Amino acid sequence: MDRGTDRDAPPSRGAGSGAAVGAVAGDAAAGRVPLAVVVVDRDGLVSHWSRGARRLFGTAKEEAIGRPAADLLPVSGALPEETDEVTHRSYTACDGLGPGLESSLDGRLSYPAAGRARLTVPVPEPDHAHGHERDDAGARPSGEPGRADVLWWAYPLVGPGPERLLVLAADAGGLRPDDPGEAGAREVPERIAPAFALHTDFPGAEDLARRLPEILPSMSVGESARIVAQVLELGYPVLEFSQNDRVPVTPDWGVPRRAGRRARRERAARAAAQGLPAPEEDAGDPGEDLEHAAVRERLEFLNEVSGRIGTSLDLARTVVEVSKAVVPRFTDVAGTYLREQVVAGEGFPDGVPDTTTLWHRVAVEHTDEPGRWDDVVPVGEAMPFPAHTPFFQCMTTGEPVLVPRISEPMGHAIASQFEKRDIRPLITHRSMLVVPLKARNVVLGFMVLLRHPERAEFNDMDRVTGAELAARAGLVLDNARMYTHQESVAETLQDSMLPRIPARRAGCDIATRYLPGTLLGRVGGDWFDSVKLPGARTALVVGDVMGHGLNSAAMMGQLRTAVQTMAALDLPPAQLLRHLDDLAQRLGDTYLATCLYAVYDPIASELLLANAGHVPPVLVRAGDGRSELLDLPTGAPVGVGGVPFETVRVRVRPGDRLVMCTDGLVEMRGEDIGVGLATLCASAAHPAAAMDEACDTIIRALNTRDGRKDDVALLMARLNGIAPDDVAEWRLAREPGQAARARAVVREQLHVWGLARLADPAELLVSELVTNAVRHSRGGAVALRLVRGDTLLCEVDDDDHELPTLTSAGPGDESGRGLRVVSALAREWGTSRTGTGKTVWFELTLPRR
Repeated sequence: MDRGTDRDAPPSRGAGSGAAVGAVAGDAAAGRVPLAVVVVDRDGLVSHWSRGARRLFGTAKEEAIGRPAADLLPVSGALPEETDEVTHRSYTACDGLGPGLESSLDGRLSYPAAGRARLTVPVPEPDHAHGHERDDAGARPSGEPGRADVLWWAYPLVGPGPERLLVLAADAGGLRPDDPGEAGAREVPERIAPAFALHTDFPGAEDLARRLPEILPSMSVGESARIVAQVLELGYPVLEFSQNDRVPVTPDWGVPRRAGRRARRERAARAAAQGLPAPEEDAGDPGEDLEHAAVRERLEFLNEVSGRIGTSLDLARTVVEVSKAVVPRFTDVAGTYLREQVVAGEGFPDGVPDTTTLWHRVAVEHTDEPGRWDDVVPVGEAMPFPAHTPFFQCMTTGEPVLVPRISEPMGHAIASQFEKRDIRPLITHRSMLVVPLKARNVVLGFMVLLRHPERAEFNDMDRVTGAELAARAGLVLDNARMYTHQESVAETLQDSMLPRIPARRAGCDIATRYLPGTLLGRVGGDWFDSVKLPGARTALVVGDVMGHGLNSAAMMGQLRTAVQTMAALDLPPAQLLRHLDDLAQRLGDTYLATCLYAVYDPIASELLLANAGHVPPVLVRAGDGRSELLDLPTGAPVGVGGVPFETVRVRVRPGDRLVMCTDGLVEMRGEDIGVGLATLCASAAHPAAAMDEACDTIIRALNTRDGRKDDVALLMARLNGIAPDDVAEWRLAREPGQAARARAVVREQLHVWGLARLADPAELLVSELVTNAVRHSRGGAVALRLVRGDTLLCEVDDDDHELPTLTSAGPGDESGRGLRVVSALAREWGTSRTGTGKTVWFELTLPRR
């Protein structure tokens, strides 16, 4: 809008107070039209009546001030229905996007509105200020009463003053361009430029400077003070403040459509073929241009919404963006429902929805008072919809469903789905539009759009706009759904390939961390593992398959399984890496991985380590907290072949910590890996109350740098050791009577340890294992060992390499029942080969103290 000077306002200054708003009689060719400006106070009475209002409505200012605005303005139908000859479109007095002007006058609308009305006006009075009747552009000549085609705008005023509503009106006839051509017609909407002028009747500069922004909200207080000071200093009662703005509301005024350019060419061609003169061009009716403006605004709205949604691939955030994009500009309430599979991040929903399909309410956005909808329709609720509802019709047909007004019966039918919650006050008498959220012809969900009763009903054009909006939102939601699904699949795959390591092993505590890659996908080839070994030992493994993605993850799964299998054979670390290297070569030329393998013996207090091109581990000493990188032969990655691996023995003390990780934690592009290793040593040396806290300290120290793209695997083991008093060993001869001796020494030792309650089952199981060892031994001695830790561990060694297995013993068989007894009574049992034969072991749960 262009706010300009009221040239017809007589100078006035001095007594009285108030602000007058006048209209400029503009020149249509210059881009302005004459406007009537009316200000309505909070009681619905006219507090200002401009000269433009007198010219348009034929009522003098003295008669209008203080009268109800509803008696003077076109608030109801003043014209019988008419039909345009060209388009056959019917329209009435108050036809448009919004409700009639009465809705704004009585305060029911809190937002701008616009419309069109036609009314009969009396003969305008002479303009005595100029000594003649005005004949400006758009004004009717004196003495010619008739019907005026009026366009109006209503803007609610916000502020502490008594003014509540600003009403602008213009004669639509003034919008007719001089040039009937298309170029002139397209410019008509841009000429709707309401112009204001402000002049003062009081000398209170401070009061006026404060009041001006209330009438012109876009004017700042500082700008107002400067203008008022200039007016009072110069003594001129007229000031000019110009600012160009777009009218906030583009209504569908119901102006009949003018024949298009193609239709006019066709009529001219037919007339020429019949030898008739060319038909006259249509007058400058602004209807077509106003409709073009309305369409253009809707396209701008859709483009704006498209720019606001889909800023991320997060499904929850996308849903909120879609809901907020349409409230309050297009609707007052927006509720979004998605199918259960979409919310769960599963695959694409199959089949057409039915009455059993669950729909999750994922977002509710509204302009009502806070909390009004939360208890009745909470976010997160899942519910089906019966066949008789508009929601079911939308979800099954995939088409928008328009309900101009929700009737009492329909409101009751919808409310019946909400059990004991009464939703009827929230929906009855509101206009409703249900639009489907589709992608690839599958309904992912739908949006329920509601408008307040005092707002214009949804119409067919809104249906088209809502459908287009939903189509764009559906594509964005489907992208987010596919990303969420793929991310879920990747995380499930990665989690399934990573082991569930117990926090405690014999003589050590273990903590792990895994961080997926941040730049190259959430699936990678890093892994860690822990394997229980004979003799209360524990194998610790960390590996990194070169590359990223599903191929690396698949290779990682194969190598991890191979390491577990070979570790159970109790192979020395260097020999295990050699077998792993051979396996990687057999699997393919592209199978390359680094691996660090360590075996901790808590009884001997030592580590055996071998490295295949991996990041060296860090050992943190318990006494002084000093940390050091263990100097290991680097070796080559498994899969290279032809490179030897070496086993290194490292003595440790109870309380020492071993930290093993992959290079994704310490390596950064453009930075020497030594910097990351130094940070690793420093962060690992910090004391922590628990293992998890120690891992988190390392992650915080090394994972805060920008640019990390690789996944990270971290394993920390606190090497507690096993005290000599918790270990008892015996050597047994290869004699049948050694089973009785074994029972006796076990019972005695358990009484010493305070575990007499385990004596009976332990004696029975030891007797079975020792009997089998003596029977199958090839001549060497049999070893028996008890270890007291978190469980009671019993191991029996002999020199026979054949591992025993469970067998089915018949009624007449003398053997085959011993291992069944062990399997039934022991918490856990197993067998493994050693360098000299085999070990058979079992564990019993310690009694609670």
